[in-house]
Amino acid sequence: MRTISSGVSVRLYHLDDSGEGGAATTLFYGPLNEALGIAARQEEDVQAGLYLATENDVVAYLDLED
Repeated sequence: MRTISSGVSVRLYHLDDSGEGGAATTLFYGPLNEALGIAARQEEDVQAGLYLATENDVVAYLDLED
């Protein structure tokens, strides 16, 4: 696993898998620490579909919380 700083820019998005192929909705672009705060305030069912994307990686939010 790569180490990144809390200030690295990320895209926080929600991947809705309902319907045909689903849809990705961006919730936030900005520093990782702010994205994590926004993600933590979401409802549990929304958190299950949250992802963080950096320049090189994509990780499910709940994988970071475990």
